[in-house]
Amino acid sequence: MDDPEMFRQGGFRLAARTRGSAADEGQLKRLRTFAQQEDALADAVVEWLHREPHNRSRVDEALAGKPGPPELEAFMASVEATPYWVDHQRLISGAKAITRAGLLGLFPLGDMSLMGGYLASRATKSLVGTGEIEYRAPRRLVETAVWWIDVTTPGALQQHGTGYQAALRIRLVHAHVRRAMNNRPDWDYDRWDRPINQVQTAGTLLLFSLVYVFGTQLLGLRYTAREKADILHLWRYVGWLMGVTDELLPADEDDAWRLLWMLAATEFIPDDDSKRLARALVDTHAAIGEGRGVAGKVLGQVNVGVHSAISRLVLGRDNADFLGLPDNPVAQAVVLAAAGVNYAAETVRQLVPGATALQEALGAFGRRRYLKRMGVPRPRPAAR
Repeated sequence: MDDPEMFRQGGFRLAARTRGSAADEGQLKRLRTFAQQEDALADAVVEWLHREPHNRSRVDEALAGKPGPPELEAFMASVEATPYWVDHQRLISGAKAITRAGLLGLFPLGDMSLMGGYLASRATKSLVGTGEIEYRAPRRLVETAVWWIDVTTPGALQQHGTGYQAALRIRLVHAHVRRAMNNRPDWDYDRWDRPINQVQTAGTLLLFSLVYVFGTQLLGLRYTAREKADILHLWRYVGWLMGVTDELLPADEDDAWRLLWMLAATEFIPDDDSKRLARALVDTHAAIGEGRGVAGKVLGQVNVGVHSAISRLVLGRDNADFLGLPDNPVAQAVVLAAAGVNYAAETVRQLVPGATALQEALGAFGRRRYLKRMGVPRPRPAAR
């Protein structure tokens, strides 16, 4: 089969040339069956919550390891039955490799993972259905960053840890949104599939794992083969906690690229709602200069230019143009120059004894400061 449009331009074109990712019609047909599957265990918890809204605190207690009602007991029994393939040392290793990027990691998180997700038009329908897209974009960006830091902090994925609970909470949030969308009389199942279905959740997982790693490499960061494998291992476990079915959890990088190729062929097809979401995110970047006069306006324009340039680097010209992202050659040149500097610095880091550990410590410090600035300080989990 020919490569899907997303793999014909931008950074993904490079990936298509170096990796055999194509799937056949039978595999694509099998993938589409998961678009009709939801998450029975999480959905049962949410139904119980709607019957017993005064018991919401019991969810927090259950996530922390305390007994709960049958629906919560079944949910927790499932997630506590850790799969045989989970290697806790690899989880820590993958988290350290992610942490090393520090706040630089927020750029691909928003400009590649979030912005790239807006290309999947069926998945955007749940976002659109919640309303107030333009007003929620800044909050969603921060919430996503906080959640990402929580699940990628070394040691945080141990049972009932900060990241472990964060993964389960977002799973329940998805179930709440899914229930709301299923109750809408205008939800078009024929065109949009089941809301927040298994395919869409697996797609989100790939945006945070494979696309993030690929994007940071385009920005000059360097990983060993083992580090990349451990990052994907971490996200495989996060995906499992989030309720993604085993068949859609990539075991290695080749699996991840093949699944992303299949999603590009079937899911990453943008529409007008994609444009609205992209516009809201761009406006969030522009708002950084609000209240600072002329200097603030310039700062906002620069911020938009840099973030849009990063999105263009991986998503490609046509997708970026469709989403209405500004095309600023100067900003793109600056991003490419910065990527070159990052690559040189990363090469030195790999050669200097102790430099990697120092960079991990600096990255962790930057992430903790970000959380504190956002008003959500987190304890330091033990990296065992």
